[in-house]
This record gives sequence, C-alpha cells and structure tokens, in this order.
Amino acid sequence: MTKNKTAVPGKFRQLLVALIANISSFSFGTMIGWQSPTIPQLQSENPPVGNEPMTNEAASWLTGIMCLTAAITSLIAGAIVNRFGHKVTGYLMALAHCTSWLFIIFAAQQIHLFIGFFFSGISGGMTLFSVPLYVSEIASDGIRGMLGSLMVFVLNGGILFAYVLGALLPYQWYSITMFAFPLLYVATFLFVPESPVYLMRGNRTNDASRSLTWLRGEQKPVVEQEMLRLQQEAKEINVSGSWTNKLSELFRDRATIKGLCITLGMFCGQQLAGIFIMISYTETIFKMSGSSLSPNGSAIIVGMIQVFGSWLSTTLMERAGRRPLLLMSCLGMGTCHCVLGVFCYLQTLGYDVSKFSWISIIALSVFMVAYGLGMGPGPYVISSEILSRDVSSMVVTLGMFTAWAMAFIVVKLFPTVVNLLGIHGCFFLLGAFCAITFAFIFILIPETKGLPRQVILDRLNGVSSSSNETQYVSSQEFNEKGVPLPELI
Repeated sequence: MTKNKTAVPGKFRQLLVALIANISSFSFGTMIGWQSPTIPQLQSENPPVGNEPMTNEAASWLTGIMCLTAAITSLIAGAIVNRFGHKVTGYLMALAHCTSWLFIIFAAQQIHLFIGFFFSGISGGMTLFSVPLYVSEIASDGIRGMLGSLMVFVLNGGILFAYVLGALLPYQWYSITMFAFPLLYVATFLFVPESPVYLMRGNRTNDASRSLTWLRGEQKPVVEQEMLRLQQEAKEINVSGSWTNKLSELFRDRATIKGLCITLGMFCGQQLAGIFIMISYTETIFKMSGSSLSPNGSAIIVGMIQVFGSWLSTTLMERAGRRPLLLMSCLGMGTCHCVLGVFCYLQTLGYDVSKFSWISIIALSVFMVAYGLGMGPGPYVISSEILSRDVSSMVVTLGMFTAWAMAFIVVKLFPTVVNLLGIHGCFFLLGAFCAITFAFIFILIPETKGLPRQVILDRLNGVSSSSNETQYVSSQEFNEKGVPLPELI
C-alpha cells in the first residue's frame, strides 16, 4: 500500500503543545476584548470602578499603557527566553497576567485599572514574542506555518469570548471569569516539553533528544536527523555574546539584512494597516452606516468575523502559501479602506447615502477577514522562517518592539489626524499604507511554504540552492513504515 507522503511525524502532539501554549494568547485576547463592553460602563454615570465617569482620554490610555509596556517588555523578552527558556518565560508571563486580572477584579479607583493594564502589557509583550518562537522551535517544517498562524486565531477567539461574556455578565463576575484562563494555562503548561532548540543551545543534548523524540512521535530516524541539524546550529550561536557584537551580526550578510528589513517592515505594515483603529471605531462605523445594532452586538459580529478570517489563514497557510495570502490581505484591506473613505467623503459633501449604508458594514467585515487571512499571522510566521537561529531572537525582538510602538502611535495620533484630514482622509491614508505594504511584500518577501530554513537563507543570499532543494525533496521520501528518511547534511 502507498503511504501518505504528506504525513508529519508527531503532528497531533505538536498541535496539542501549540494549543496549550496558545492558552496564553487566548488569555491576552480576553484582556484586549475586555475593554469593548467595559469602557461604556466605566464612562456611565454609575461606573463600577471609581466615583466619576472615565474620560475618553483616560480610556484611550488603557490601550496606550498596554502598548507602551508591551513595547518595552518585548526588548527584554528575548534575553529572558535565551537565559531561562520557554517554560520559565511562560510562567513569568502567566504571573504578570494573573496580577493584571487581580488589580482589575479588586479595583476601587481608576488608577488600579491602569496598573492592571501595565501588567497586561508585560504579559502581552512576552506572549506575542515567546509563543510564536516556541511554536516555531517545536514544529516540523510541514506544519510550521499552520501552527504559527494558530496564535492569531486563538487570540481573536479570546477577543470574541470577551465580547460575548461582557454582554452577559456584570463587571465583577466578568473579570473573575477571565481570570480563570491564566490559571488554566499555568496548570497545563506544566506538562509540555521545553523547546529542543533551547536545550541544545544549553548543551543539554540528552534533554533535547527526549523532547524532540516525544514531539516527533518517537520516530527515531527523524529525531536523529533533526538532532544533527540542531547541533550544527547550536555551534553557530553565541547566546552570551554582548549586545554590541550581536548588533553587528545583523549586517553580516545579505540574508540577515533582508531578514531584518522584512521583519521590521512586516510588523510596521501590520499596525499601519489600522487594525487597532478598526477595532476601536467599530461602533462609530456601525452608527455611521445607520445600523440599529447595539454596540455589544456590533462588537460580537466583528469578533466573529475576525475569528473566521484567522481560521481561514490557519487552514490555508500550508496550502496557498505565505505570499499569496499576504498580498490578498493587503489588497483586501486597502480596498476596504478606500470604500469607507469614499462613503465618508460622500457623507461629508452632503449626499444621501442612507440607501447604501450596508456598504460600510460589508467593508468593515471584509477588512477583518482580510486582516486575519494574511497580515494578522503573517509577520509572526514569516519572521520565524527567514532568520538564522543565532539572530532570530534579536530580530524578532526588534520587530515586536516596532509593532507595539507603531500600535501606540497609531492609537494616540488617530484623533489628531481625524481633525486634520477628516475621517475620510484617514481611511484613504490607511489605504495608502496598505498599498505600500503590498509593494513591499511583492518585491522583498519570498515564498517559504514547506522549505527548510537553509534553503530560504540561500535564496535570500542570492546563492543557488538547487542542491539543497534536491536534498530536501529526496528527504521527503518515506520508507515502508511511513517514516520520512533523514535529510542529507
């Protein structure tokens, strides 16, 4: 009988580990989603926290503090992972998230909420750095893209869950329920293996072999091949080197320079696409369209659409490839921004567009699907595949810092830009950013689906990698037991 040549040894074990690691992503998603149903309560005449309604400026600083703290945390997250590993890092970010929810649950004054979001930024900065890196280190080449895109799907699931629960529960019980997820993460993360990449870097060869053996479903030929590759990579990594020496490594060859530019450009484009704006102004857009839906109902619809888009990305990432999804994502988001810009501009000119109010709702919905399809998970997946192991941690650190810093700038400057350009001008500006990102992806980013890291690096270096690719293809042949034969070194 012919064996399935697309089987990945240990696939379901890797999926289980990725899901457990992403409970932290779900938990952080609930923190992001918590704001939508709760801020209107905080701004009401009888707020659940404090004696006075929260101002718009104070409410914007909840997200602002989280973004700033996450940006700073992302700069040290890589050092924490390299020094202590993913297991310790996972518990540190769970501790920060638990602290955040405790401040929110027992908040008596608004300052307690700001402190809670300060700790949420610490947890979020560590989560969005550590989880994609951990998943990329435990995943096989054939499913790395799918598992990498899983984080955004789970994150959006957390946001949607918070939207729904916020419409059903009062403030106190709502927050207590959200507190259960970091506790669940702590209880389950205890049983997942440490990254074999981290263990090999620490010269813990036996531990790395045991971890990899379990992750690859006890398939020894696969484990032996990957152990040889990890040993070779570990020799090239100097984790304890100085920050200055590491910075110089970023410019050592074309592949590393391109990887740095691609990572920074992707994370910057992700935020300039306006995802935080579209989430924050969902209610405004629905009102502008004349929708009779309640704010909570609007948020739930948008959350469901986000989850659907990220689910599409998870299922298509290993089928359609990275580049097509990223290009479709930018094209779709840019088109939606332009449609909303035209709609708002016609309203500004005094035209009666009430008969076409459904257009703005469809544009917002398509935007969320397009974002989840490519630019949501794309930067995390691409950055985990195009960088050498010895510089990936530092480059992703810079990328995450760029993403959080841009998120803060976009959120805080958007009201000012609205006053200068009008709401229609802002949508056209965001559409222009999407077009620039489209050109950036088309020119610089190669397809990485299913390719070994070395082949990708050879392509970025402009080196002929035909021999490497031949070796990779031949390594996909399976023996009579359905186990892939070891790759040639």
